[in-house]
Amino acid sequence: MDHPIKAAYMVPHPPIILPEVGGEEAEKIAATTASFMKVAEEIAEIKPDTIVLSSPHTVMYRDYFHISPGLGAKGSMSRFAAPQVEFAVDYDTELTTLISKEAAAAGIPAGTEGQREPSLDHGVMVPLYFIRKKYKDFRLLRIGLSALSYAEHYRVGQLITKALSKLGRKAVYVASGDLSHCQKEDGPYGLVPEGPEYDERIMNVMGRGAFGELFDFDEVFCDKAGECGHRSFVMMAGALDGRAVEVHELSHEATFGVGYGICTYRVLGEDEDRRFLMKREEDRIKEIAKQHEAQDPWVKLARKSLESFVRDGKRLEDAEEALEEVLKDAPEADSIREELLERRAGAFVSLHKDGQLRGCIGTILPVTDCVAEELLRNAVSAGTEDPRFPALRPEELPYLEYSVDVLGEPEDIDSPGQLDVKRYGVIVSSGYRRGLLLPDLDGVDSVEEQIDIARRKAGIKAGEKLSLQRFEVIRHH
Repeated sequence: MDHPIKAAYMVPHPPIILPEVGGEEAEKIAATTASFMKVAEEIAEIKPDTIVLSSPHTVMYRDYFHISPGLGAKGSMSRFAAPQVEFAVDYDTELTTLISKEAAAAGIPAGTEGQREPSLDHGVMVPLYFIRKKYKDFRLLRIGLSALSYAEHYRVGQLITKALSKLGRKAVYVASGDLSHCQKEDGPYGLVPEGPEYDERIMNVMGRGAFGELFDFDEVFCDKAGECGHRSFVMMAGALDGRAVEVHELSHEATFGVGYGICTYRVLGEDEDRRFLMKREEDRIKEIAKQHEAQDPWVKLARKSLESFVRDGKRLEDAEEALEEVLKDAPEADSIREELLERRAGAFVSLHKDGQLRGCIGTILPVTDCVAEELLRNAVSAGTEDPRFPALRPEELPYLEYSVDVLGEPEDIDSPGQLDVKRYGVIVSSGYRRGLLLPDLDGVDSVEEQIDIARRKAGIKAGEKLSLQRFEVIRHH
């Protein structure tokens, strides 16, 4: 079947590249300008009905993909002291409606709800500035990113292509995104080691069209590098799922301390070897199945409880009975049974999917008769009652990674100096408000960060008087 997307483009969005904004400074990134013009010429040659444009500066939510609603939108570069540079676009309203409908049917959180700012953002306007010089007869689908996983962004890309096919559209995809913002000491965000490293890696991956490797970028690393386009590129990769592409790396510059990369992808035909998410998920299911087999009894008990509830709607309440299958053939089964059935302690169950938190609920102090009951209860809560996430669906279970933290008794401390972010968790209190953060979490590198996150979880404002407690945990995988 003919693919609706004829070509795709990885492009940056520096306002300074516009002569009306940057003046003579724009000449310092002439290679990027020349590449943009080449992209515009290719699009004019294709004559698409619709341009799909994903931008990190369009309305963005943590757990939702916003598609701009309405008949169209306007914008200008007035924020960058160039109000005379104006834009007006018509949206592909049929496509917007169909994607929203398909997303709802597929359980993907995407649609037109939550419009905060209808005006075009510079992540859209900078690419359009060049495209419009060569081609104007198109409608636009403008979509934002989210804080959801790379896999979810890839799925949205697949959904866009599905909707384009149903409507018989001829389209191109423009993935707007700058690379690292941290590449020079005198740049806007300074220099960090991850900055140049990110640019080198991403240009290597995108310059080969090796989209499967986009999933291998650690999110903490990307955050430290200060990139803003990675998820936009992943969404584009999803839109090209299962297609061979002819790749051209046109340019890469970091003149002002921010990376600007441009690559083009002309669609050639079908290629089953380029179904990157499907292959990754097949491998991931096998890997996680092995992890599940190797889990210790604490984690197996939590997983058994959650799977029973999500798959069958059955809540396991008899801890002793639930333990029998978990402890079958387990070494030291008697001592583990005693620990789980006779000890009382607070416990947290944490769930991860696609490398991101998918739920975490626990108790600071015990509320049941034993650790086993604590785990049976908190596992279900972590999967279905964490207010930050929708309830787990049965099809998600094979992708889940689990950890269990059994808490020691909290102890009062006088100062942050008595904390160790790797060894101790922290409880921050002010009046009736209390927030907890577990120890040794990815991306939490200092005591100050640990306290600040716990404070914000509790709804305690900066500067309010705090009391601190610390606790140790035994972590089970």
